Amino acid sequence: MPSPFTDLDRPPLRAAALRKALLGQGGLWSRLEVVEQTGSTNADVARAAAEGAPEGLIVVAEHQHTGRGRADRRWVAPPRSGLTFSVLLRPPVGSRAQWGWLPLLGGVAVARSVHRTAGVDAALKWPNDVLVGERKLAGVLAEVADADGAVVLGIGLNVSLRADELSVPTATSLALVGSTVVDRDTVLRAVLRELGTLYLSWTAAHGDADRSGLLRTYRELCTTLGRNVTVLLPGGVTVTGRATEVDRSGHLVVDTEVGRTTLAAGDVVHVR
Repeated sequence: MPSPFTDLDRPPLRAAALRKALLGQGGLWSRLEVVEQTGSTNADVARAAAEGAPEGLIVVAEHQHTGRGRADRRWVAPPRSGLTFSVLLRPPVGSRAQWGWLPLLGGVAVARSVHRTAGVDAALKWPNDVLVGERKLAGVLAEVADADGAVVLGIGLNVSLRADELSVPTATSLALVGSTVVDRDTVLRAVLRELGTLYLSWTAAHGDADRSGLLRTYRELCTTLGRNVTVLLPGGVTVTGRATEVDRSGHLVVDTEVGRTTLAAGDVVHVR
């Protein structure tokens, strides 16, 4: 159905109010920048990391014109129609083996926050796509920024896009799924608070997703589990079977005709 929202409902983010709400409260976030436009917030944060920026930097773009997701897919949206932002994390080096959980953690943060704040029943497609039904609402991209262990976590979330503005037919937005909230300030605050809480719990558990509760929460939200799937792996190989488990490393376990396969990466297609 058409969105009831117009361009008049797309005001700029209120940077000063966001800083007041998110910074200086003993949590994760240390600095927040809102830029009118940029090529990629992940690239901006990676540059800041290389210059020694501390953990907790947030860069939000009103318009991102060369944003990308996993496998270098483009993420395109009209200005002020969504949230495109990246954060700088410096997880403990001792948890490096578990850093693959960070993009999954980002997906959990988005799904939980839009449910609580906007009344949207969001779920996860492994590893970190946020879905409403079978349509993609948000995506997450994590990249190691430097040898010192900085990780950039980027999130793109469709907020007020109309159906004719979606870059792919399998996408959706908060407005299109009947969200009770399309104020981007409210949604951004909710996502960042949830992300900060989950990340600090995960680091306190030294990256142990089971001990921090992240593994249990992820499994509860993951709509891939119990489904027949086809997984496209790097290099063009495909795996087909039934997704039975997400293990303690965040890997997807698929039962195939020739046995059980554990996957660390890949693009999942839910088979009806």
